[in-house]
Amino acid sequence: MDNNLLAEALFPDTAETPDFYENLYPPRNLPEGAVVSRLAPSPTGFVHLGNIIQGLTSERMSHQSGGVLFLRIEDTDAKREVKGGVRSIIEGLSHYGIEFDEGAGTDGDFGLYGPYRQRQRVKIYHCFAKQLVREGRAYPCFCTEEELGEIRQKQISAKENIGYYGKWAVWRDKTNVEISEKLSSGARWVLRFRSQGDSKNKIKFTDLIKGGVEVTENDIDHVILKSDGIPTYHFAHAVDDHLMRTTHVVRGDEWLPSLPFHIQLFNALGFKLPKYLHIGPLMKMDGTSKRKLSKRKDKELALSFYREKGYPPESLYEYVLTVLNSNYEDWRNANPSSAAGDFKFSYKKMNPAGSLFDEAKLNDVSKNVVAMFSAEKVYNDLLIWADEFDPDFGKVLRREQQKAVLALAIGRGGKKPRKDFALWSEVKDKIGFVFDEYFSYTDKIEGFDKSDIIEVLRAFAKSYDSDDDREKWFEKIKVISEEAGFSPDIKEYKNNPSLFKGSVADVSSFIRVAVTGRLNSPDLYDIMKLLGKSATLRRITNFEEVL
Repeated sequence: MDNNLLAEALFPDTAETPDFYENLYPPRNLPEGAVVSRLAPSPTGFVHLGNIIQGLTSERMSHQSGGVLFLRIEDTDAKREVKGGVRSIIEGLSHYGIEFDEGAGTDGDFGLYGPYRQRQRVKIYHCFAKQLVREGRAYPCFCTEEELGEIRQKQISAKENIGYYGKWAVWRDKTNVEISEKLSSGARWVLRFRSQGDSKNKIKFTDLIKGGVEVTENDIDHVILKSDGIPTYHFAHAVDDHLMRTTHVVRGDEWLPSLPFHIQLFNALGFKLPKYLHIGPLMKMDGTSKRKLSKRKDKELALSFYREKGYPPESLYEYVLTVLNSNYEDWRNANPSSAAGDFKFSYKKMNPAGSLFDEAKLNDVSKNVVAMFSAEKVYNDLLIWADEFDPDFGKVLRREQQKAVLALAIGRGGKKPRKDFALWSEVKDKIGFVFDEYFSYTDKIEGFDKSDIIEVLRAFAKSYDSDDDREKWFEKIKVISEEAGFSPDIKEYKNNPSLFKGSVADVSSFIRVAVTGRLNSPDLYDIMKLLGKSATLRRITNFEEVL
């Protein structure tokens, strides 16, 4: 059985030739230098922060260059596929600002280079696998799991490298008669790549992030089609990246050991190798040392963690940009009101060794991002989060929409906008006191006589007029302070503290706690205007009972 006859015997139903698919998926008509990249997750688990880091890198490179970003679902491992995994991937990536020009969607695929789900592309893989058989670059292997296990044990005993290669590749050079007999008997087979590599050789390769790297040449006859006819990741990604005209592949550096095999595959198939960017791991501090973030141990790797806590997707997007490009923060400081997409991202500024995840820094970034939102956007995004994760709060926000928006508007805008919360789960604690359901006296006033506090509050309640402007309102507080033995001038108090019971700042804190229940709150004048005179005075009166 020559190679042509073997190819027909293995793939009798595959009539298309590689030229058919080359014509079906022609080179893209894009500007010179345009990047075509992809995100190609497997629906075998949750969407994680690493997907966002890789996705954002691909997205920035593609869209900044006038290129294309597409989503491909690598679902060849059906046994590990999670129910609803594809929808989770698509919705999760979209939620965090990774938008695709083509690819898999919740309502089907869109784009001219599909299908974008690998299990729907099996005919294409068989075409190129058949061609490899014709050229003697691939062959069927009929080894059972037991036989492969025996080979492995012999290699371990002989202290040789583990794998299917050289003398251990028992079906590599079987005769036509032996192969024909197995095929006639209906024996199951896998298709293996016939490697021409030697593990004694090294390959020099230029990675766009890591620079020049040296890897060992592949000598393993890897499986490229499994016994059910479904390709392995290695083979499928080579065919897909070529036919989808991918120019740049962004992936984790855990794939570097597979690079020699991938180079062999592209060469054997006659494809141009795309440029590779292998991203270093995302790490965290564990005591005094760094370690790689783990899906099993670290909740912050899952995107669900950020949704539950209520990080706005814009915050995570910006934080990832600070992780990827060290100059992003300087750019943001110089361009506080610009869209994050205006930043000129560069893979050349990525750290080859990986990046350190810092939740405190993420919170700082998020505070700055939220501070630039309008009150209406904060309300709308907060409501979406609350409906899912705090439905009782969501009901209050809907019922009291006007009050909520006004409360969120306090201190928003201007050169120094309010930055008192980073995530939606913090908002109820920060402004919940404006709603009767969440109002309570959480802070205490210490270091002052109860009688002085009551005297101040009664005087303020008597003088309070909700029509007063801010200046008149504060002037009244200064008068009350002086009449009660507190300095109306903070500087004067600091110079002569023994002459006073305290300062106007202390008097303001008495009123603040009575009205808001806490020592720190948004602007007190605006809070009183929001609550109205009746509610303000009721809270001041009630506070006397809890002193």
